[in-house]
Amino acid sequence: MAKLRYYDATTRYVPQTSPTTTDHSEFLRTGRISRAKTGIVTNSRRYLSYEDVAEQTAERLQAAGERTHDKLNSFHKSIQFPKLVFHRTLAETPHLGYCHVTASRTRFARYENVSWAFYIANFFAEIGEEGDAFVKIDPCYKRMYFAIAVRSDHDATEKKLTINRNVRGNGVLFRTHDPQVAIRNVLLLGARSEQLRDIIRQL
Repeated sequence: MAKLRYYDATTRYVPQTSPTTTDHSEFLRTGRISRAKTGIVTNSRRYLSYEDVAEQTAERLQAAGERTHDKLNSFHKSIQFPKLVFHRTLAETPHLGYCHVTASRTRFARYENVSWAFYIANFFAEIGEEGDAFVKIDPCYKRMYFAIAVRSDHDATEKKLTINRNVRGNGVLFRTHDPQVAIRNVLLLGARSEQLRDIIRQL
């Protein structure tokens, strides 16, 4: 795989056009000598380092994680999630990354007291067999929301996926590109009563 190169797409380079009159005729017309530089500015690109790209990606992921956490906690006072927002970018493609939003523990289907974590990624992919691996990245979707079961010894500040694959065979509780579906699923994981779950299911 060829190494990616990134450049600043927000920088605008405006070419200078050649003057329509000579400096001599301009002086005769206005009595002023133009000090403006003439000629064409080369339309070059300012390339970014991987560190610069990772920093920009991290800022966007952090902002998305905080907004999502606020939305989750504004739904109902009985459903409150800890704010554990941190991010990680992919080493070889720093424009891609994921953000840990929150973590909790709940009863999930036939599993008792499952520890889980909720993430947002700025890409859509399958979660691989290894710790923090993503496979089959799909460029058609710009976001992926997913929750995974995590091991009981999982540190909530640990900045990598620590999947408990004993839950559902792969440890993935849900994975979607739809933010509304994601919010509903996380709220269902956090709801403490069946009555509240019924309300959430109708959203």
